[in-house]
Amino acid sequence: MRARAARLIEHGQPLAVEEIDLPDPADGELVVEMAYAAVNPVDRYQVLGRVAADAPLPRTLGSEGAGIVRSQGTDDGRRVFVNRASVVRPSDGTWASRVLVARDKVIEVPEKVGLDVSAAIGVAGVTALRCVTELAAVTADDQVLVLGASGGVGSVIVGLAHRIGAYVVGQTGSEAKAGFVTERGADRVVVTDAAQLVAELGSWQPSVVFDPLGDGFTTAGIEALSARGRLVLFGTSADPSGTLPLQALYRKGLKVLGYAGLLESEERVAEGVRLCLAALQDGRMEIVIGSVLSLDEVDVALDRFASREVQGKQLLDLHA
Repeated sequence: MRARAARLIEHGQPLAVEEIDLPDPADGELVVEMAYAAVNPVDRYQVLGRVAADAPLPRTLGSEGAGIVRSQGTDDGRRVFVNRASVVRPSDGTWASRVLVARDKVIEVPEKVGLDVSAAIGVAGVTALRCVTELAAVTADDQVLVLGASGGVGSVIVGLAHRIGAYVVGQTGSEAKAGFVTERGADRVVVTDAAQLVAELGSWQPSVVFDPLGDGFTTAGIEALSARGRLVLFGTSADPSGTLPLQALYRKGLKVLGYAGLLESEERVAEGVRLCLAALQDGRMEIVIGSVLSLDEVDVALDRFASREVQGKQLLDLHA
């Protein structure tokens, strides 16, 4: 059995899309014909060698996706979510037309939830849900600022906070993305860079700031927060370093909370995926697919993170 897969051969170089051999499934394993796989910033960091630099090469990349079990007895036809923890070697990741998975580690996708949106919940969905409901514990009384609000996680956070009943302001650096942020549920959109963020917000002070950007955005977020506010940092796509206004941090009694998805156990991730599927099914969560590319266009998808062209979630169509 063979599959087409996007393989990392050398860090910092384009991926190679090539045929790989898959052995027949052993007891407790399933063959999943992949429909879609998500493209996430962490995948780009793996290509660059900033994450999992010591992992073996070559290997198939991709941390999550969804597909259909094929020719596996009573499991045949099941629609399932697949992540790296469920894939068994030699497939490694989810950017492949077929993968071998452990039967007890796949999660069934409800019929009312599309395979496209379910492919994107293991990173964006779980991150957004944990940040909003656990770390920040957002309520209807909160004033929420979402930085990078047009991105894959930011756009989900906007929708979650809106549905909880909070007042939501979304930040984006592009006027062209402002309408998209409004459609996700933002009560107001500010189009600005980090240097002008506080001035653009004016007298309004958020009680919660969600920050996937880092650099000067984190500084501005802390300066903007109201007393006893909390900032949730879950990425540094603008820059991994920055300067903190320490007086504002302690004088306002602020909390800075970090979400580290890479530290989550398999059990916690699986729990989060199930919660996201339930939230998608009952309308509490929305995941917007911004673009769908073929497997051969995987490097184009990765480059879009560097050029900040991403709006919503990027997917790879693995049967295109």
